[in-house]
Amino acid sequence: MLDWLDPLPASYGLAGIFISALLSATLLPGNSELALLLWLQARPDTAWSALAVASLGNTLGSLTSFWLGLRLSHKGSDALTAKLSPRALCWLQRHGSTSLLLAWLPLIGDALCLAAGWLRLPPMRSALYILLGKTLRYLLIVLPFI
Repeated sequence: MLDWLDPLPASYGLAGIFISALLSATLLPGNSELALLLWLQARPDTAWSALAVASLGNTLGSLTSFWLGLRLSHKGSDALTAKLSPRALCWLQRHGSTSLLLAWLPLIGDALCLAAGWLRLPPMRSALYILLGKTLRYLLIVLPFI
């Protein structure tokens, strides 16, 4: 069934994984895990590269949500404050950037990244925790192919 993927150069498939992971981490719907699994079934020899590319793409997608929250916080948008859960904001303020280890969670992760930007959490530390959480999630998918 996946024979058509075999002749593709690895760079094409990895670019597709990157784009899928990037878009899946934004508010757009997507399923980068499925794309990654399909690619790895056809090209298991690219497991480490696929892990790196998916982690980077997904992290950059989450950082766009972080950046959007940061931009909106500078504009003082009360509309965003009304949409963010007070409980989630309190939890994020209590745990800080460490809570971004959960940025990989569907729907919740997008909101966490947006709220982290809104709260102006340290960008480098936030990016590190986002990258770590997303890499660990993808590592669980990639491990059987290594």
